[in-house]
Amino acid sequence: MNFKVEQLFDFITNVFVSMGSEEADARLAAKVLCLADLRGVDSHGIARLKGYVRLWEQKRLNANPKIKITYETPSTAIVDGDAGAGLMVAPKAMQIAIEKAKVAGTGWVAVKNSNHYGIAAAHSMLALEHDMIGWSMTNASPLVVPTWSKSKYLGTNPISVAIPAGKEHPVVIDMATTTVANGKLEVAARKGVDIPYGWAVDKDGKPTNSAYALKNGGAMLPLGGETGNHKGYCLGALVDIFTGVLSGANYGPWVPPFVAFLDAESEKVGEGIGHFLGAMRVDAFRPADEFKANMDKWIQTFHDAVPTEGHDRVLVPGDPERMLTEERSKNGIDLLPAVVEDMEMLAKKFNIKI
Repeated sequence: MNFKVEQLFDFITNVFVSMGSEEADARLAAKVLCLADLRGVDSHGIARLKGYVRLWEQKRLNANPKIKITYETPSTAIVDGDAGAGLMVAPKAMQIAIEKAKVAGTGWVAVKNSNHYGIAAAHSMLALEHDMIGWSMTNASPLVVPTWSKSKYLGTNPISVAIPAGKEHPVVIDMATTTVANGKLEVAARKGVDIPYGWAVDKDGKPTNSAYALKNGGAMLPLGGETGNHKGYCLGALVDIFTGVLSGANYGPWVPPFVAFLDAESEKVGEGIGHFLGAMRVDAFRPADEFKANMDKWIQTFHDAVPTEGHDRVLVPGDPERMLTEERSKNGIDLLPAVVEDMEMLAKKFNIKI
C-alpha cells in the first residue's frame, strides 16, 4: 500500500501519544521514523514502530522521558536519557551539542540510558541549519563478530556525518560499520529472498546466504565482509567506546537487544544504550561562506568524475537518499504488506485510525 508521509507522521505521533508521550516528544519520534522511510532506509522507519511498542510493554522503554545533563563542561556533556526512546533522546542531546558549539565552537554530548535512536543521519543533519558539521553515532545490540571470532560482541554501530554546502546539497554520510545494516536482513526475510555472501556467517562462523542467519544463531560481519573486515571491526569498536564506555552506557556484548522477547536482564556494565552526538561550527575554523563555496567545488568535482560503464553520473554521499526523499515526498511511500499489518494491529490496540 502507498501512504503519504503526512499519514505516517500522524499515525506514529498518535501511537506514541497513546503510550503516554508528550505531543512534542511524539512528533520528534515521528519525524525521525518518517525521515528514514523518505530516505529509503525502510527497515528503520515505520517498520520499527511495533518494536518500540513492545519495548514499552516490557517496561524497557519510558514513553515520557525526562532527560537530564549529569555532567558538563563548556563544550561537553553527559546526558541521561531516562530510558526513553532514542528517537526523542538523541534530538534533544544533539540540540545541547549545538548550543554548546554556538558558545565554544564545538559541542560533544555522550548519552547513556537510552534506546534505539532510528537512523543516525536524522540527528547529524540537525546541525546543518546552523552552518555546523553534525556527528552522530550509536551502539546497538550485539549481532556482529569481531575479526577471527564467532562471538557476537558488537552492534552494527552506525556513524553519520552531515556537512553543509552552499548552492549544492549537503554531504550526508550515514553508514553502518557492518557490511550492511541489520535492517537489510530483515527486509530480505520479509521478501523471502537470500542475502549475498559476505553479509553474515552461521552459528559456526561459516559464510551463509540465509536471511535468517541471526535467528538461527549466526552473526553479521564487520564492514569488509569475509576478506577485510578488520577495518570494519576497528570502526565498530570506535563507536562502541565513544557511545558506551565514554557515556556510562552498556557496551560490547552487554548492550540490551532491541527485540523485546530477548533477555535484557543479564549482566550490565552501564545504563541502557549509548549515543554520541557532536556539532562543529564551521566558522570556528574558517569563514562559513568560504568553506561552503569550497564544498560546492568539491561536490561539483566529484559529480564530474568520469563514471564507469552503465552509470550516468558519479554520486556523493547523501545523493541517493536525497533523490529518494524528493520522489517519495511527491509520490508517497510503498509499505510492505507485513508492515501494513503491523500498523493495523497497532491501530486496533490503541483505538486509532490509520
